[in-house]
Amino acid sequence: MEPFKLKEGDSRPSLFMLEPWVHEWNGISAGFTGRHGGAGSAPYDTLNTAFHVGDQPETVVANRLKVAEELGFTLDDWTCGEQVHRADIAVVTNEGRGRGSRNRESGFQDTDGLLTNVPGVLLTSFYADCVPLYFYDPVHQAVGLAHAGWKGTVARIAAAMVEKMGQAYGSRPEEIRAAIGPSIGSCCYEVDDKVMSHVHDLASHFLGNEQYSPADFYIAKPDGKSMLNLKELNRQIMMKAGILPTHIECTSWCTSCRNDLFFSYRKDGGTTGRMASWIGLREGVNLP
Repeated sequence: MEPFKLKEGDSRPSLFMLEPWVHEWNGISAGFTGRHGGAGSAPYDTLNTAFHVGDQPETVVANRLKVAEELGFTLDDWTCGEQVHRADIAVVTNEGRGRGSRNRESGFQDTDGLLTNVPGVLLTSFYADCVPLYFYDPVHQAVGLAHAGWKGTVARIAAAMVEKMGQAYGSRPEEIRAAIGPSIGSCCYEVDDKVMSHVHDLASHFLGNEQYSPADFYIAKPDGKSMLNLKELNRQIMMKAGILPTHIECTSWCTSCRNDLFFSYRKDGGTTGRMASWIGLREGVNLP
């Protein structure tokens, strides 16, 4: 069953809620924005949430404010990093709340992963085909987000998040819940030998032959290129890091196939907006 469900509402920003989590734990908010219900114009129409793509900064701020308010947070809670396709992770304390919400300069620099255990902090990151990864430890009440393009994936940012949660909060891999959000699918994600050489390196040195079948995450083409399944590759990394398979939710949404719902860097020819992933612990809610 698809875990990311579109929240209906004509005048609202399009929000894909991580339904199994928000249904089971009312103290958590988690999901992914679509491309509709915002203030932007082409080619960023209409719910672009990222500054770095060339959209008007005031439009980005307006869209972020609209999303935050719809979720029951404020712009002062919205917290993000400047993503660089690596595996660096920042632990967000109350002092870091709101960094990057109104401009790029104040965000966590060179950061593709964020963790917090502070209620009221809304962690966010930005996408237009890359893979959003979500983490929640219901025992120690900690949440995290990771941005995983192919570079972040082969850098094993998913495993780095599990390790960092253990260091920061005492999280155990078997206690962590994870989710893989809307992103480009193997149906649309063609890559060359350069990318696949890194994937094969990862598979042979980290995953180990007993953990996977190559057919699980790519299909080789006659022209020497491959169709890569980044979602499945990240799922394999999560399991190798100790997360239980039954604790991992995985979307079926492809951002390129459903360009009517999502921005897609590949489908839109490189100039487009960005969706936001988000996760946060609600203030004033009794958590288990």
